[in-house]
Amino acid sequence: MNFINKQLNADAQENAAAPEAVEVPTATTNAPVADAAPVVAETAHDDFDWSIDKRNVSHYAESERVKYDKVYDETFVQIEDGEIVRGGVVALTKTDVVVNIGFKSDGLVSLNEFRDVQGLKIGDEVEVMVVEKEDRNGNLHLSRKSARIYRAWERIVEVHKTGEVITGTVTSKTKGGLIVDVFGMETFLPGSQIDVKPVTDYDQFVGKTMEFKVVKINEAIKNAVVSHKALIESDIEAQRAEIMSKLEKGQVLEGVVKNITDFGAFMDLGGLDGLLYITDISWGRISHPSEVVKMDQKLNVVVLDFDDDKKRISLGLKQLTPHPWDVLPEGLAEGSVVKGKVVNIEDYGAFLEIQPGVEGLVHVSEITWANTPINAKEFFKLGDEYEAKVVTLDKDSRKMSLSIKQMSQDPWSTIETKFPEGSKHKGLVKNITPYGVFVELEPGIGGMIHISDLSWLKRFNHPTDYTKIGEHIDVVILSIDKDNRKLQLGHKQLEEDPWNALEDTFAIGTVHEGTVIRKDDKGAIVQLPYGLEGFAPNRHLNKEDGKQVQADETNQFMVIEFDRNEKRIVLSHARIWEQHEAEVKEAAKKEAKADSENTRKAVKNIQSKVEKTTLGDLGALAEIKAKLKEGEEDGK
Repeated sequence: MNFINKQLNADAQENAAAPEAVEVPTATTNAPVADAAPVVAETAHDDFDWSIDKRNVSHYAESERVKYDKVYDETFVQIEDGEIVRGGVVALTKTDVVVNIGFKSDGLVSLNEFRDVQGLKIGDEVEVMVVEKEDRNGNLHLSRKSARIYRAWERIVEVHKTGEVITGTVTSKTKGGLIVDVFGMETFLPGSQIDVKPVTDYDQFVGKTMEFKVVKINEAIKNAVVSHKALIESDIEAQRAEIMSKLEKGQVLEGVVKNITDFGAFMDLGGLDGLLYITDISWGRISHPSEVVKMDQKLNVVVLDFDDDKKRISLGLKQLTPHPWDVLPEGLAEGSVVKGKVVNIEDYGAFLEIQPGVEGLVHVSEITWANTPINAKEFFKLGDEYEAKVVTLDKDSRKMSLSIKQMSQDPWSTIETKFPEGSKHKGLVKNITPYGVFVELEPGIGGMIHISDLSWLKRFNHPTDYTKIGEHIDVVILSIDKDNRKLQLGHKQLEEDPWNALEDTFAIGTVHEGTVIRKDDKGAIVQLPYGLEGFAPNRHLNKEDGKQVQADETNQFMVIEFDRNEKRIVLSHARIWEQHEAEVKEAAKKEAKADSENTRKAVKNIQSKVEKTTLGDLGALAEIKAKLKEGEEDGK
């Protein structure tokens, strides 16, 4: 454009200079030289404007050029890159839209950016952004899409500040949520912001037009997050505020069960949630709310309490009916027989539900006539049904005690007849403690076998080494304590005491073969013949070679103590070889002593027969004395 304008100016100047050239006289060559000396001679084309080049383009001074360029530029719109302007459609091609924005040249915009415009035609006015005033090809680069995004972002920022509700179209699904077109700009709708309820199927929302709130923006990357859940919550909050303002304790409302948990059920009261706690669902005990209420079930509930600040409402269902203790049957009294289901078990007893909301306690002392310890948690099972007699009934405090054992006659009233002392019976092992075994002879009748009365011969660390719970065992009645309801039972008494017959067999000093069955720091338990067991102290386990008898080893043991009353045998292995060594030394000592005595007698005989001592006799005598002395030393 600049080149064309300058060309037009040069043409205008050339046309203006032509008449002057005609008026100027043409220079001649006939004038005398002398006459021309004082005057500068004119030559041809002296009037020619040398500022115009051969292309008829004028050359301006720098100041003039700047002035003319300024005048020229001011005839056009002044724009900058990134500016939003409006322009008119001046032409349409198969791929582009030509837009005139009043600049030096028209701009091209891709036809794809007008896909949302139906019936675009020449003369329409559009808004575009100046991407580049002059690209590498010298063209004006415009974009309608960038202009729309820019305007959309301005509106999004504005509605984020004001909290205005906007409309957008869900265009596609993405990881973690949906893409929403808002004002022509893509925004993100997280899955957690679609609805107040969890949403798993995102595809159902694609293509839908919904209302949203802009909840977050990022100016740096021009990104926005929208929420549909926020609108629902705001509506719910408005409804909740209205309902809370009208709430009163004792008010009956209709609600719908929306969620069931282990501790209760949440109910929708029409925009406001309330909790129906499990203990307020039924007067009777229930293990889970689903036993009474179901999902989406409509129920009338009463408002028990509410908190304006925390927006919590406590609801009750059972309170809509009278308390069962207030409407007990007239025939229910002390001494009545009732039937109930076990609904709770504690260490001290079990609770039987006579009717929903009415329970009685069966104490452990009222389970059986027997005086043996009973574990209620082992005797009862939840859900089992029992008949029981009402022992006490207090309607004011709503307490009832029951008895199972009183449903039958007390067997201890005739205990001497059925279970006299000395009688033999077979019983069931019901419980085992470190000191004895509890045996049941019949329901309500039982006793204990002390650990020392299990066997004549064996000593047990614990009764479980001999019998187990659930096994049957033969017993004999040793004594009866009717007042305290106790029987003393025995098991070993079914046989004669073998210790009386074994006293001679295992006399002190006798040696027997035994096997070490258990060993500790104090000593070892040795299994002996006839089922007897003896104890060998640790120092009596030493062998002749300095080692000790080990567990599971069979060896010889000497009885060093036998106590029939205490049923105790003390053994020693060391005593055997120690005693043998002592015997060998004693025999050697006796033999040396005998030799010494014989020598002494021989010397005495010789002395009595010799009248005079000779040198030869003295030598023999000295030899005899030396042998005598040697014998005495050996004896020592």
